[in-house]
Amino acid sequence: MDRLQGRRALVTAAGQGIGRAIAERLAAEGAHVVATDLSPEALAPLAGPMVDVHRLDVTDRAAVVELVSGQPRLDVLINCAGFVHHGDVLSCTDEDWAVSFDVNARSVFWTMRAAIPLMLRQGGGSIINVASVASSLKGVPNRFVYSATKAAIIGMTKATAADFVGQGIRVNAICPGTVDSPSWRQRVVSQARANGATEAEVRDAFVARQPMGRVGTPGEVANLAVYLASDESSFTTGQAHVIDGGWNM
Repeated sequence: MDRLQGRRALVTAAGQGIGRAIAERLAAEGAHVVATDLSPEALAPLAGPMVDVHRLDVTDRAAVVELVSGQPRLDVLINCAGFVHHGDVLSCTDEDWAVSFDVNARSVFWTMRAAIPLMLRQGGGSIINVASVASSLKGVPNRFVYSATKAAIIGMTKATAADFVGQGIRVNAICPGTVDSPSWRQRVVSQARANGATEAEVRDAFVARQPMGRVGTPGEVANLAVYLASDESSFTTGQAHVIDGGWNM
């Protein structure tokens, strides 16, 4: 439908899962997409007339600032980079805390700070931060520091939306429940090994907590991201949009 024709979007962690689905959908809707990831190999299949690919380590402030602020224009920024630490407050080390906040939260601070001056000069833009239901929205076992980082993203989203609501910049968060992605499948394998369970048992446990009886798909999250990036959501800002199959009802 070309809802994003002529717009330029930057997506972090676009190599797989939710980030990749979002990058593909934005391009399909007419946007010129700058797809970034830590892995050039993961990005390679995305490269094409509507998608430029760039290796980016979101924990490298200088690299983030150079890439984001160096764009000729930026209409849409989507922060997808994330790391899921498994454990409670007792098992979370100082290093776990630092890595989780660097990847999940500080990277969002850096990208927004670099992108907003561009958006102000061009008269507006849409920022979409991928948070999680496991955050300030819902307590989830063994997601202590992960939930803290995602709660921080929701807080940053709302604060930034309030600061720039009168200047044409909209800022929203997407809060998924469990989504079928390569990272989720890796967690299934690691949790099965750690708990002496089968992978099927771990998968079934994830599915059991979703009232719809299944996990979500990256494409379903991408549909929401396209809506928030487009003018269809022009009256929406500062919101945490839950997409979780009813988990947080």
